[in-house]
Amino acid sequence: MGEPGFWVDTKRAQEVGERFGALKHKWETWSNIKDDVELVAMMIEEAKEDNLGAHEAKLIDLERRFNAMELETLFVSEYDRAPAIISIHAGAGGVDAQDWTSMLSRMYLRFFESRGWKANVLSETRGTEAGTKSITMRVEGEYCYGYLKAEAGVHRLVRLSPFNADALRQTSFALVDVVPELDHDVEGMEIDPKDLRTDTFMAGGHGGQSVNTTYSAVRIVHIPTGITVQCQNERSQQQNKETALKILRGKLLQRTLEQHAHELHALRGEVASAEWGNQIRSYVLHPYQMVKDHRTGVETSDTEGVLNGDLLPFIEAWLRR
Repeated sequence: MGEPGFWVDTKRAQEVGERFGALKHKWETWSNIKDDVELVAMMIEEAKEDNLGAHEAKLIDLERRFNAMELETLFVSEYDRAPAIISIHAGAGGVDAQDWTSMLSRMYLRFFESRGWKANVLSETRGTEAGTKSITMRVEGEYCYGYLKAEAGVHRLVRLSPFNADALRQTSFALVDVVPELDHDVEGMEIDPKDLRTDTFMAGGHGGQSVNTTYSAVRIVHIPTGITVQCQNERSQQQNKETALKILRGKLLQRTLEQHAHELHALRGEVASAEWGNQIRSYVLHPYQMVKDHRTGVETSDTEGVLNGDLLPFIEAWLRR
């Protein structure tokens, strides 16, 4: 940052400045923990045996702070710091599945808020009767992709259906898809403009002046893979196109990584089907209260807390695994 002419390139200067701020914050946090550990250790050494309990609260707080920092050392991918694109799609279950998609989007928005992350909706398709058929959001915050990639997969809900006159138990599914937002092509996965089909359409949903009266929404199809992305939250068609391309890069990266993982699993004889039935987490609201992550075994009866955004125990267990 001290180089001559550093501030000429304002975009790069901003990126480097943000990176510097993040590293400085991390260094200060570790330094403070180290100092506090040394202080408490000295106090315990000097204390009489019958007074050791007075330092228990300090030790518990230090352990909590240390675990939070230790967790960040698990973010080793170069994309873990990137903004995340999270999409939620209603699966089997009809109207209940669409309502479940809305419940999940609310749950994640609460989680983003608790971490101080910024989120905005890129596209949304409402259900005909209730709920949401699909919704895509952009999330920005410290290690947000590193955390949210743990949420990708099928989420299963079991409850008494509010849309059934007989109040029967209903099982619904929703698919959560998470990819990093990429500003540029990844080496070896460059996008050829000839491989893209771009469609424009009138944005739907809520919007301000001209949002719903011009063809500002953009849908891009990557012809070789069939991957389709769209964005409609911006007033400008060009802005929507740029955002859609960022999402497409993330989806292409995800597809390449998944293909590589399948190849490794095939060599080990561990290929598993990624179909609707293979949910990563179940949320049971009837006949008992339980949320269980099937990958890690972490479970809780506090279903209300989870649906209000208390997801960190599940994510942390997945990352540590």
